[in-house]
Amino acid sequence: MTRILHVLDHSLPLQSGYTFRTRAILKAQEEVLGLDVRAVTGLRHYAPPVPDATDGQGAEVLDGLHLWRTSGDLNGAPGLREWREVRKLADRIEAVAQIWRPDVLHAHSPALCGMAALRAGRRLGIPLVYEIRAFWEDAAVGNGTGSAGSWRYWLTRQLENRVIAGAAAVVTICDGLKADLIARGVAAQRITVMPNGVDLALFGAPLPRDPALAEQLGLGTGPVIGFLGSFYPYEGLDDLIAAMPAIVAAQPDARLLLVGGGPAESALRAQALASPAAAAIRFVGRVPHHEVDRYYAATDVVCYPRKAMRLTDLVTPLKPLEAMAQGKLVAASSVGGHRELIEQGVTGTLFAPDDPAALATAMAGLLGDRAGWDERRRVARAFVERAHDWGCNVRRYHPVYQTVLAMDAVTTTIAA
Repeated sequence: MTRILHVLDHSLPLQSGYTFRTRAILKAQEEVLGLDVRAVTGLRHYAPPVPDATDGQGAEVLDGLHLWRTSGDLNGAPGLREWREVRKLADRIEAVAQIWRPDVLHAHSPALCGMAALRAGRRLGIPLVYEIRAFWEDAAVGNGTGSAGSWRYWLTRQLENRVIAGAAAVVTICDGLKADLIARGVAAQRITVMPNGVDLALFGAPLPRDPALAEQLGLGTGPVIGFLGSFYPYEGLDDLIAAMPAIVAAQPDARLLLVGGGPAESALRAQALASPAAAAIRFVGRVPHHEVDRYYAATDVVCYPRKAMRLTDLVTPLKPLEAMAQGKLVAASSVGGHRELIEQGVTGTLFAPDDPAALATAMAGLLGDRAGWDERRRVARAFVERAHDWGCNVRRYHPVYQTVLAMDAVTTTIAA
């Protein structure tokens, strides 16, 4: 049985789009492809160990997944800190490899994970597959923790290019990222697209609306516009709040339900409080992952008003697919990442980004014409089942692993 060791920035029990995609990949590789799968996380995984959840080899066992951790602290001057981080993770990968002999290292961005895996793989003689979920220099710009053109932005990009050059194969999550890599000079045949997906075993059976929860939240009879996710500046939730007065003018009973939290939360709450539509806006805060379905069930339309920038144009998000699987209508800004997932008027509604008036017009039109809602829900759900079910998508990894193992066998034979 082929053994795959995944190298991760962080994992369960932390909850993020990163960890949910990771869980889905590892589970599907085991259950669909029949692979033997383990993972190791770097120093940025900050969750404390789960008591009594070890497998006898030093790995935590969470949700049936075996996860080794890297111990140590993130300290030191910038540059030196990251170099130490890579070294510690590389050492940990090598130690794990002595315990559990993997056939392939499969590192997931950021590039620090890729660099650690590349270093360890060369010492161990194990091929590397590098998977890019986003360009983290662009993510830093979107999160407000970095700036385009800075030395850190340039250095992160160069580090990623180095990992890509050293990897036996490259995987990305969407066509936008693939096109950018090709423009950098990466050969198209080295890149496999592994789209974001949904585990329909988790998101495939939508709950009915809970009247008690709706009453508790003061949602009335609706319609309810929802957003469930992290409150980063690039998500454009300020534009959604700015659009609410015009939406309420067209649909007086409309409510906005915001579930989650993040860096932009305090500014968004202040904006909502000052809005003429303040009475129609509800903040819930973060909720446990196992309760998310209840809040999806309370919404009619889930809205993703992402702002236009490199990050949102290149990267496809996971959340719209989850909403479609939940049988919800989807509305989103027409940035490149959304256009890969949403067909205007077929699987969702698109509107111009960074434009609250355009958002309000699109939303008022959607809320005011319910005749096609059931058909759009059906078509969107079928789209997820056909093109974004992890049980199907994970099969794309099989030829990637076969190719790198064959390449490794040839290299070993020549060296001998």
